[in-house]
This record gives sequence, C-alpha cells and structure tokens, in this order.
Amino acid sequence: MKFDEHFETNAIRTQIERTQYLEHSVPLYLTSSFIFEDAEDMRASFAEEKDRNIYSRFSNPNTSEFVEKICVMEGAEDGFAFATGMAAVYNTFATLLNANDHILSASSVFGSTHTLFTKYFPKWNITTSYFDINKPETIESYIQPNTKIIYAESPTNPAVDIIDLEVLSAIAKKHKLILIIDNCFATPYLQNPIQFGADLVIHSATKLIDGQGRVMGGVVVGKQELIREIYLFSRNTGPALSPFNAWVLSKSLETLAVRLDKHCENALKVAEFLETNANVQLVKYPFLKSHPQYQIAKKQMRLGGNIVAFEVKGGIEAGRSFLNKIKLCSLSANLGDTRTIVTHPASTTHSKLTAEERLAVSITDGLVRVSVGLETVSDIISDLGQALEKA
Repeated sequence: MKFDEHFETNAIRTQIERTQYLEHSVPLYLTSSFIFEDAEDMRASFAEEKDRNIYSRFSNPNTSEFVEKICVMEGAEDGFAFATGMAAVYNTFATLLNANDHILSASSVFGSTHTLFTKYFPKWNITTSYFDINKPETIESYIQPNTKIIYAESPTNPAVDIIDLEVLSAIAKKHKLILIIDNCFATPYLQNPIQFGADLVIHSATKLIDGQGRVMGGVVVGKQELIREIYLFSRNTGPALSPFNAWVLSKSLETLAVRLDKHCENALKVAEFLETNANVQLVKYPFLKSHPQYQIAKKQMRLGGNIVAFEVKGGIEAGRSFLNKIKLCSLSANLGDTRTIVTHPASTTHSKLTAEERLAVSITDGLVRVSVGLETVSDIISDLGQALEKA
C-alpha cells in the first residue's frame, strides 16, 4: 500500500484558524461555554443550523483541531474525542448497540474491553462471541442473526498478534456488519485500518499519541453517519476530552512520526537481542521474521511498533523475578512512553482472567510486555539482559 508522503506536514500544519492576535502556536481555549451574538444566533446554533461551538462538552476549538488531525492521518470523514481510550470504546459500542445485539470480537482484547463485553453489556442482553485470529477461516461461523459489530485490535494487547484487516473487512461487508478496529498500538502513522475497509477506528491517545505519559485521551474516527450518532450520544452522556488535554495531544501529533521511527528502530533491536537470550523461549514482534503473521504485518503496517512481547522461562515466578531485577526501565501498566516500560500481564493487567482465558489469548504465565522507549537502545538492552540473567 502507499502511505501518505505528506504525513509529517499534515501533522504539523493542520490547525484551527488564528485569532486576531496572529499567534504562531495554537492557544488554549479553557472555557466551558461560548457566547452568542443575539437570540437568533443562539436559536440557530442549538438547532445546528450553524457549525459553531456552544459548550465544551459538545465541542471546543482545541478538541476540534485534535480530531481533525486524526481524521487527516487516518483518512476518516469525521471523529469525536473522549476523556480516555476506554470512554471512546464504551461510548462507541453504547451508541451503536441495542438490547439483544451481538458483538463478534477477536479473543485477544484489552482487559477493560473484555470486562465491558463479559460483565456490563450482558445487563442489556448484549452478548459477545470471541474468534481466534489464528483461525480466520472460522470467523464467519460465529456470526449470528443479531450480530451488529466485528471488533478487533491489531496489533493485539499484550501479545502483539496481527489480524488481516482485509479479511475482516470482506467478512463485515458480506454480512453488512460494522467493522471497528482499535489502532492504539500502531497509531495513524504505522497503520490506517480505514484503507483496508474499517468503518471506525479507535485510539487510546494516552499511549503513543501523547507519547510522554502526561495526559489521557481517546478518539474514534470513521464514517460520518456513524460518528454523527456517536457525537449525539456522547454530548449527552458527557465523556468529552478536556481542551487542555486536546491541546497537549494535538501538539504531540506534530512529533508522532519522528518519535515512532525511533521507537520502532529501538524495538526491533530489543526484539533481536531477546531472540538470542538463553532465558527467553519466545519473542513476538510484528517485524521479526519469526512472527507468525510477519507477512500480514509487512502488508498493512509501515513499521513494527514499539511493543515487544516475550516469554521468560520459568512461568509466573520467573516473570515476577525479572520485574524485581529491573533497574533502568519503569514498572508500569501504561505504554507508549518515551521511557521504556515493562509489564508482566499474568500477574498484573490480566490477572483477573483465569489461566485458561489467558492462554486463549496468547498470555502465558511468563509473558512480559515491553513498551520500548526512546532511551539509548544499548542501555535498554543492558537492563533487560541483566534482569534476565538473574530471573
């Protein structure tokens, strides 16, 4: 596929109109509401006969700029920004689903998304079936008469499995289903699911889009008619992104490409090092030739991303021991930071899943997720190496 050769220019130069002060950098619009010229202006604005800001729960110049940038990067028609990535996930599903609808999801999804599917949505008789991404030939067998949405992450969290987006798109179109892709691990710079047929794309902007562990945010972009419904639902339920966080995230997008290039360069070197370590029995990184879906990753991603998953020999205790020996890297549940972060999913982020549920989504007891940062790569490798020696 052909990637937008003007990505960096669009990321930097897409911005709202300057004010009368002719500022170079977009200012913060820290206001809860906006004023009207007269009664008719107010009436027309609430009737949506005018495209203008009314209340920052609906829209704000800073959030509008952030959304516009993501739309340009993803090739989307419209979008809406949220306070967190999970707010984006929940409100998208809550908008589009009715009682008794059915979701068809990849089995490997973020833990909080899994909780929505298994604990909360069943209250409205919304059910979920999971398919194995390694068996795409079985996906259609899970479709029911009341199926409404196909949902997947690619790469997946935390095992960095890859799903063929064209295959999912063909199935969704055949059965007239809405295809939603969580593109958090790839970002708009590395992958554009809409180009492969996705209807909606979700991001946790808290991760690589921010890139420095400062603020939280989420965004969904895609088809205008779907976004319109999500907007109407969300302006009433109140999960809007704050103007300050939107301003930070919009600025972050200006450096996304240069950051991701370095993240991916470091991550590949870390993955190659781990493949040679005697205390590691499995390494998964999309752009390693040993990755089961390497060819698919090369087809639909620009680079391999910053997440490396590997299995420490010795199971859960070896994983815990590895984390306890880390010196430079951070122990955190976050990812996509300038600082390298290591996480042991089986004992932390995915500990509420049963052992069988974890294995079903490629989370073994010794699996470690590394969010490779921007430090000197030899320092990252040195820290991981010494922790593995003592694990």
